[in-house]
Amino acid sequence: MTVRSRVLAAVAAVGALMPTSPTVHGDEGMWLFNAPPLKQLKDKYNFVPEPAWLDHVQKSSVRFNSGGSGSFVSKTGLVMTNHHVGADDLQKLSTAEKNYLRDGFHAKTAAEEIACKGLELNVLQSIKVVTDEVTAAVTPGMAPADAFKARQAKIGEIEKAAADPAKGVRADVVTLFAGGQYHLYVSKKYTDIRLVFAPEKGIAFFGGDADNFEYPRFDLDVCFFRVYEDGKAITPEHFLKWSEAGSKDGELIFVSGHPGRTTRQNTIAELEYQRDTGYPYLLQRLNRLEVLINSWVQRSESNRQKGEEELFGIQNSRKARIGGLAGLLDPTLMARKVADEARLKKFLLDTPATSETATTAKAFDTIAAAEKLRATLVKDAGFYANGGAFNTAYFGMARTLVRAGDEKPKAAGERLPEFGDAKAQSLEFALFSDAPHYDDFETLKLADSLTMLAGHYGAADPLVLKILAGKSPRDRAFELVSGTKVKDPAVRKKLYEGGKAAVDAANDPMIELAKLVDAKSRDIRKEFETKIDEPKRAAYAALAKARYQMDGDKTYPDATFTLRLSYGTVKGYQENGQAVPAFTDFTGLYERSKGQGNKDPFELPKRWEEKKAKLDLKTPFNFVSTADIIGGNSGSPVINAKGEVVGLIFDGNIQSLVLDFIYDATEARALSVDTRGIIEALRKVYEVNDLADELQGKK
Repeated sequence: MTVRSRVLAAVAAVGALMPTSPTVHGDEGMWLFNAPPLKQLKDKYNFVPEPAWLDHVQKSSVRFNSGGSGSFVSKTGLVMTNHHVGADDLQKLSTAEKNYLRDGFHAKTAAEEIACKGLELNVLQSIKVVTDEVTAAVTPGMAPADAFKARQAKIGEIEKAAADPAKGVRADVVTLFAGGQYHLYVSKKYTDIRLVFAPEKGIAFFGGDADNFEYPRFDLDVCFFRVYEDGKAITPEHFLKWSEAGSKDGELIFVSGHPGRTTRQNTIAELEYQRDTGYPYLLQRLNRLEVLINSWVQRSESNRQKGEEELFGIQNSRKARIGGLAGLLDPTLMARKVADEARLKKFLLDTPATSETATTAKAFDTIAAAEKLRATLVKDAGFYANGGAFNTAYFGMARTLVRAGDEKPKAAGERLPEFGDAKAQSLEFALFSDAPHYDDFETLKLADSLTMLAGHYGAADPLVLKILAGKSPRDRAFELVSGTKVKDPAVRKKLYEGGKAAVDAANDPMIELAKLVDAKSRDIRKEFETKIDEPKRAAYAALAKARYQMDGDKTYPDATFTLRLSYGTVKGYQENGQAVPAFTDFTGLYERSKGQGNKDPFELPKRWEEKKAKLDLKTPFNFVSTADIIGGNSGSPVINAKGEVVGLIFDGNIQSLVLDFIYDATEARALSVDTRGIIEALRKVYEVNDLADELQGKK
């Protein structure tokens, strides 16, 4: 059967489901700032953001390298994000005497603001389309390995020319439409970031895992940092003004943030891989880690302080993947994906046959074949290429040092991408950070991952035997963690600067482990890149081009943890036949706590009980909207048409977890903290009027 015949058969099989034109699903879209949805906004809301509005919002938005978003909210460099985005930094800054993650923090003066460890913020300054330059580096007929190498060399060249490490200018070539487009993002980088304010975890994550991804919610999930440069707080040209009025039901709002990763352009074959292999495998790992770390943190307060932030991340990921898997198992949602793919196939059939359309039609088969291979390699990649068998921060440091010794002497285009010239400064900043790690916690995780490795490959596997070195996983983990010197930032810097000779002479057990598994890890990575990623890149690029020809500017690229603009309205929804209002308030907070016996995770911090009488309990606290968000948007500002901040994204409801794959506004909602609730809490519960005045432009 020819490719064209197979496509025709596939179309016929789903003909009854297939729409004849693109279906608009509510306020869908994570739009590029250089390709905003102007027509959609004009047609539906009679609002068209001016170029100056877009530029202002773009340059007020901040990306956290730790994962998450934020925004400048004052003329003196104050950045607002979520408590859970800042939680890693709160944990790193805590001591045995002061647990900032649990108890909160407020710097009463600039001198009391605490410098964070290893935190980098990026602010996007410009976008340039470099598709022609990148694609020209790959010539027809190139083998996948050569094509990958040529493309990476050109990307490295473009990034190096645009970056200026001395001025804190970072450059990243972003792959969009799975290789259909390449854009150069130039960002201002900041590394002197200081903690200003955080509430107690008990109110920031009120309801805990039980309420996570649920609604109604009552969370003050907010954290404030200040950006410094040359020892002084910066005065950003662009920052978001605070809305005194907040938002109202039915109002048009925007979200500017950094959604992590979506797979809405994926073919059915790839979604089936995720449903049948990828998500079940990942959930097994997350469930195992959650049981391990949850048991450990319950043993002592010291353990809790060391491990609760990582536990939260695991629990959050586990619940998100369960929701995503539920979406993949939903016949209605999958039918929409099948119909969408069938519509594209019909478009290809209806397009005059050329060598290009024939190549595009083959793309579906190419991706299906790559997914079959991916299923056979996923565990090898997880254990070795991604380092899952060696779950300790110390192994990551050792691997970076080993590879830096090998990669740095190579020509720029020959290196692994993470060692490119434009990325070197950020890599070194992270590697040399003095952020704390804890030997007992690292030993626990490493012992478990080594046990899992031996269980998968068998204790008699030749490489497993070498890795364990005649010891049990627990004893080997203790030996590696207790014996390594890479835990010392000064040692890491010396070895990094000394190059391969210094690394080889280090006589360090963790470095020797990294060297032992590096060849296998690289081989698996190369196989993934050349036999899975590269064929899929070319296939998806062809499909993306066809989609654009079919739908024009109604399309947007999948999320890539780069800045995007979403829009929607403040709007409640129906769940199980019950109306869920758009807003919650402080009355609901106290009722929720009382109804659960004021017990963990619904126990209110002491000061919230003491200050209750001072609060206007009808103040809006959290609200929901139809804005299209996903993981990575945490900490994104919610902005009104005037460009004022009215809220702070902190979560989605359980129905939103399908947004990885498909947008659906029936019940899916983005959750935000209302600016009015933030000010009410700052002034009347925490009595930090200086911070509230700064936010409201009164100082």
